[in-house]
Amino acid sequence: MRVLAAMSGGVDSAVAAARAVDAGHDVTGVHLALSRAGGTLRAGSRGCCTVEDALDARRAADRLGIPFYVWDFSERFRDDVVEDFVSEYRAGRTPNPCMRCNERIKFAAVLEKALDLGFDAVCTGHYALVREGRDGLELHRAHDAAKDQSYVLGVLTAGQLAHTLFPLGETPSKALVRAEAEARGLSVASKPDSHDICFIPDGDTRGWLAERVGAERGQILDQSGEVVGDHDGAHAFTVGQRRGLRLGVPAADGKPRFVLEVRPVSNTVVVGPKEALATSEIAGARFSWAGAPALAAGEEAACDVQIRAHADPVPARARLVDEHDGARVVVRPDIPLDGVAPGQTAVLYRGTRVLGQFTIDRTVSAAPVGV
Repeated sequence: MRVLAAMSGGVDSAVAAARAVDAGHDVTGVHLALSRAGGTLRAGSRGCCTVEDALDARRAADRLGIPFYVWDFSERFRDDVVEDFVSEYRAGRTPNPCMRCNERIKFAAVLEKALDLGFDAVCTGHYALVREGRDGLELHRAHDAAKDQSYVLGVLTAGQLAHTLFPLGETPSKALVRAEAEARGLSVASKPDSHDICFIPDGDTRGWLAERVGAERGQILDQSGEVVGDHDGAHAFTVGQRRGLRLGVPAADGKPRFVLEVRPVSNTVVVGPKEALATSEIAGARFSWAGAPALAAGEEAACDVQIRAHADPVPARARLVDEHDGARVVVRPDIPLDGVAPGQTAVLYRGTRVLGQFTIDRTVSAAPVGV
């Protein structure tokens, strides 16, 4: 096949491209320029898509003997990922920019352009598996549970899976990927993994948001409505947060308090006991299936639900219901979920298979009345 290898400048995408070459594909490398700040440099393991990353990707492509290009997706990344991140926080929700990037950039814009140019598939260094199932292609967890990235790939559709290659999905460990890169003479063999939000390389999300949303002082309330502290902007808080609350009034029982709710309209934050974070039901109208639809309207089925990239999956029952404003996926976990925030992504699994995902827009508390 003609394969476009998305090369971030890291070890994973370099080895994935190398394996695609070994498989006999006609491979071309591409690096995505997602920022107009051309002088941006990497700070250790923070950040990605920098000048250094582009140079590392080019060196890897040269080593593999494949053509290499840089595609400028900075405008679309700004509009579809960065501005979405800001607007979600402004609305009091907790977004996942990696999900949006995979959904709108890497497996929408890039794949669309690749197909238009005559490529058959896009190859990436993600740790996940695409398998042929009874009803078509399926997305599954990677063999290496510690590196599995199926959660952030839960937004992929059946059509996208048909044109996607994940050569690292069956690799038992990241150590073997690094050893392979070393053996191939790839200079990125020992390069640190990126973490945190790539467009906030210093890791100061609160300060970054304050510059764009604005810092406006507001009140922190307990569940009874009593003022127990103040803040410099509700956007800086997320449900489940414990640290950095600066509460001036201690809880009556002396126990720590957590953020229970963010109210952007009134610029207030509500705090309370950990028990009040328990959630018995989540739902979302914005959903997609990773392959064949997992539910029909009115149908209910057993599954596992995962609400964070590195959280443990929880057994649950999911159903697809028709409501006045459209269809919605509703999930009731067997064990109450902790610290669920609107805007988070819930990914549904059956065993290792990813069924689909939805953005949480409604939650039901599992806490007794008065807690």
